[in-house]
Amino acid sequence: MNKNLWLLSLCQGLFLTNNVVFIAINGLVGLQLAPFGWMATLPVMGYVVGGALATPLVARTQTLWGRKVSFQIGLAVGAGSAALCAWAAFSANFWLLCAATMVAGYYSANGGLYRFAAAELSTAEYREKAVSLVLAGGLLGAVAGPNLANATRTLFPVPFAGAYIALVGVALVAMACMAAIRFEAQPVVLNAAGQKATGRPLSELLRQPALAVAIIGAALGYGVMNLLMAATPLAMQVCGFEFSASALVLEWHVIGMFAPGFFTGHLIKRFGVLPVMGVGVLLNLACVAVALMGVELHHFGIALFLLGVGWNFLFTGSTTLALTAYRPEEKDRAQAAINFCVYATLALSAFSSGVLVTTQGWTLLNAGSLVPIVATGLALAWLGAQRKRVSSAV
Repeated sequence: MNKNLWLLSLCQGLFLTNNVVFIAINGLVGLQLAPFGWMATLPVMGYVVGGALATPLVARTQTLWGRKVSFQIGLAVGAGSAALCAWAAFSANFWLLCAATMVAGYYSANGGLYRFAAAELSTAEYREKAVSLVLAGGLLGAVAGPNLANATRTLFPVPFAGAYIALVGVALVAMACMAAIRFEAQPVVLNAAGQKATGRPLSELLRQPALAVAIIGAALGYGVMNLLMAATPLAMQVCGFEFSASALVLEWHVIGMFAPGFFTGHLIKRFGVLPVMGVGVLLNLACVAVALMGVELHHFGIALFLLGVGWNFLFTGSTTLALTAYRPEEKDRAQAAINFCVYATLALSAFSSGVLVTTQGWTLLNAGSLVPIVATGLALAWLGAQRKRVSSAV
């Protein structure tokens, strides 16, 4: 872990602080302001829709100006959008809140590339651990996010307006950290004619089995996690829990998401990426099993913690798997495709979580999440079988 990786880990932690606060409060603020209850998670959906729409633009700015400038632009947008969210809360404007969170998606699309930048700040043989350890920086968000939301929710007469204002400060601190990181210029790859290589078209890249399964693992793993996490504060409120209890559950959930980052890279090195992702699928199944057992505080806490660890194994594994599927000159389009699929799935899950938990209930929401979990497991089994056939043929 060199200085640049430590600073990038800190930026990841501050990025996740922003995300966790958004997840913790956007549904509740939306429930207060929305014309109808089923629209409560539209601000959560706006955040990820904005991220999906911003991925092509972010890929373009990364290509034109490099990692550092693009990341700083994202942080500036993050600060401005948080201020806009605060204004929406003060003015009780639901649609302005949705628009502000959609703008914030540009920051999210930038922050989603920190894990790929980690691989570029380390040597090739260390990149699995570098990705894992930078993702572990999100542990800061696990602790700071829920506590920041809880501590600032009554700072002003308008509930949670203070939390949005606090996020402006979080983004400014992250800008200072990003300014101290030195990103090395990526070498220019030339083709046989001596011209700058552009790599394979996206349609061909998406036909690579490793990249296809990496996208499935990242998108569906993140989608299931978001489906259950976004609904948790609403479900706990329906069950009579105070916001402090929801904040505690979310804190342990995000600890589960990022604490394993200190050893997930080692596990991938030792056992391989597909077995680690397979364990992630099993942990997601265990999460649903616990959630279906009851609605006491410990049921929510244990289920969300298992969900977090399962997400870590799937997401870190998917990122590592994707790194093997494209060449350096193809990274911007491949990473943009991965993030677009992730954010599109997040948008669907964010909207579905609010609709399902308010109309069908917590139990049916969990039962429905089994479909993408099983689909992810089948994709991993397919890639494993294909690799075994190739190796036996050789």
